[in-house]
Amino acid sequence: QVQLVASGGGLVQAGGSLRLSCAGSGRTFMRYATGWFRQAPGKDREFVAVISWSGGTTMYADSVKGRFTISKDNAKNTVYLQTNSLKPEDTADYYCAAAPSVVATTIPVSFRAYDYWGQGTQVTVSS
Repeated sequence: QVQLVASGGGLVQAGGSLRLSCAGSGRTFMRYATGWFRQAPGKDREFVAVISWSGGTTMYADSVKGRFTISKDNAKNTVYLQTNSLKPEDTADYYCAAAPSVVATTIPVSFRAYDYWGQGTQVTVSS
């Protein structure tokens, strides 16, 4: 069983930055690929970024590439999403999720691959 707690959201002006955190519990959390998704009001859930459980492989949505960075700290059982140069269209609830991975480099982008989800943290970017 894996439990995830997302935090770090808030209100920021366009061009600003936030660091989102996803703290995981369970001895095997670091053996899961961890992804970030977001959902804006009235829109579908959208893939943002993912990091493999080895930490060596990452992938980003085109809309955030070059602005967001995903990383992990195994000692703290935490995955981070550093969001820079934020835009109003980044406004959404951000969710972290964990997907079981047999292969260390697995980076699933479909939400259907994820078994565990955090509660979400709200990011609001004002123009």
